[in-house]
Amino acid sequence: MKKYLIIGNPISHSLSPKIHNYWFRKNKIKAHYEKKLISSEEIEDIIKSIKNEKIFGVNVTVPFKQEVIKYLDNLSPLAETTNSVNTVYMKNKKIYGDNTDVVGFELALTDLKINLKNKSALILGAGGVVPSIIVALQNLGIKEINISNRSANKVEKIKSNFSFVNEIKWGDVGNFDIYINATSVGLKEDDDLNLDITALQKGKFFYDVIYNPSMTNFLEKAKNLGHQILNGETMFLYQAQKAFELWHNISPKIDKLLINQLKND
Repeated sequence: MKKYLIIGNPISHSLSPKIHNYWFRKNKIKAHYEKKLISSEEIEDIIKSIKNEKIFGVNVTVPFKQEVIKYLDNLSPLAETTNSVNTVYMKNKKIYGDNTDVVGFELALTDLKINLKNKSALILGAGGVVPSIIVALQNLGIKEINISNRSANKVEKIKSNFSFVNEIKWGDVGNFDIYINATSVGLKEDDDLNLDITALQKGKFFYDVIYNPSMTNFLEKAKNLGHQILNGETMFLYQAQKAFELWHNISPKIDKLLINQLKND
C-alpha cells in the first residue's frame, strides 16, 4: 500500500488525511495518507523516503512551505513565482515541488462570485501561504494589496518578490474591501488577533485561511458586525483536489458526503 503524508508543525488540526483517504476509497487506489508532526531537521529524510519510494507524495503546511524547497530538484512555475511549495512528488527520478494553494484560493473566491476589480485587500501575516494569496488576488484582478505583520523583516522578504505590495503597521486595520487572516492565530479556541474592526462600515469581506475550527474569533467578530465571511475550507478542498490530481492523474469529486464528513469531524 502506497504511503502519503502531510507534514507540518502544528499538524493536529489538519483534515487532509480524511480527504485523501476518502478519495482513495472512492477511486479504488491502494494507498494510505497520514499526518506527521515534524521538525526542520526531519525534512531531508522525508524527501529521501520519496526518492526511495517509501513515500509517494507529501503535502507541506506551516511552517515548511519555503524550507522544503532546498531539498527539491524541480519547481513548477507557480512554486517558483511564490517561492512556496505545498505538494511534493517524484517524477522521472526527480523530486518535484508544486503549489496548489493559488488555485485553491482563486476557486474559493470564484465560487462566491467575489468581484475584486478596483478592490483593495489587507493580508494579515507574512508566512508561507501569503505569496500564493498575492498571486491569486492578482489573477483575480485586484487593484491594491497590503500586508500587515508583527515582524517587519518577513514583510520585506515578500516585498522583494512583490514590490507593489504596501506594508501596513500592525494593528492599523485601515479601510479596505477584503481582510484576510493568513496567520495561524485562530487554530486554538482562545486565539485572538486583537484587532479593532468596530469602526469599519458593514459589508466588508473577511476571509480566514484556517478551516478547523470552522469559526475563528476573527470571523465571528466580523460576522457579528455585519460583514461577509468565509473560512478556508473551500480553498483547502480545492488545493487538495489539485494535489490528488498531480499524484494520481485523477481529478476527484468534491461531493456532499465528503463535505459532511469534514463538518462532522
